[in-house]
Amino acid sequence: MRSKFLPAFALCLGSFSVHAGDLPDPNLTPGVVDPAVTQANIKESICKADHFSWSEGHMPPKSFLQGIEKDQLKAYGYSDETLSHYQMDHLIPLSLGGHPTDTRNIWPQLLIAQWSARRKDFLEEKLHEKVCKGELTLEDARKQIQTNWIEAYERHIGKDFKHP
Repeated sequence: MRSKFLPAFALCLGSFSVHAGDLPDPNLTPGVVDPAVTQANIKESICKADHFSWSEGHMPPKSFLQGIEKDQLKAYGYSDETLSHYQMDHLIPLSLGGHPTDTRNIWPQLLIAQWSARRKDFLEEKLHEKVCKGELTLEDARKQIQTNWIEAYERHIGKDFKHP
């Protein structure tokens, strides 16, 4: 006999899964680092000031990001091409020395989703903090976010952590 609760249970389990678009396509966006930022110079670069200052100072012009947005959405094959639904996000964030203008480091990430751009931003802050405190190497932080940022989020922040 089939339980009437099984469909509801399956629906709940499904809400915690990763969906297409949550992670970038590694063929299109493998992640690229800025060769000017190394473990040896983090105290003079990404850790010199708060990561917002570093990131803002190295953010490409808005016109550059707007110029690649439509091409990126098409390359990803997203059916929703409403630009306001996405943030052009650096896979390896600028706060960890990600390359600011190499399109292999930039992808259209959903703003409203379980694994949204805002949630990834929270992970970026945490990894930056750990790198600057010496709790994690720059290379390891980059590799974790580059390989699977959702797994990195769960490792460093937790599976059930909810933030504003």
